[in-house]
Amino acid sequence: MSQYYDMGDQTLWNPSNGASRLFMSQVSVYQAELGLPSGIGPMQADECQIDPLMFKGFVDALLAWHRRTSHAVMAALSEGFVATVLVLAERAGIEVKGQQAGFTEVGGLKDVQIPTAQDSSEGAWVAALQQKARELGRFMAA
Repeated sequence: MSQYYDMGDQTLWNPSNGASRLFMSQVSVYQAELGLPSGIGPMQADECQIDPLMFKGFVDALLAWHRRTSHAVMAALSEGFVATVLVLAERAGIEVKGQQAGFTEVGGLKDVQIPTAQDSSEGAWVAALQQKARELGRFMAA
């Protein structure tokens, strides 16, 4: 069995029920963390619709949040979800920018960890995330 993530008449992803259930649980987690709706509608009869405008805002805010995360464990925990969302955005033809105008984290920096020796340049971060999304996209049936 599988479920469908659609934008209009286009299917962006057709995962197994288990993968879909885990993804939707993570959607709820990141909606709460960001304080924004994802634009990913409820799963009804194994299908859900994604609102392109809301989804774009969610993806931009998610990328900005992920980029600011300086806690190694939080970054590792979120990386797979972020890559999955990037695959969906790419398939939907949504251009993401990594930051949403007006999005600010309440209370300033949270969950800060001493930086590691990893390359934190913007170009390296973007390239690594794009590579992860490309690799993951090969396993995401549409």
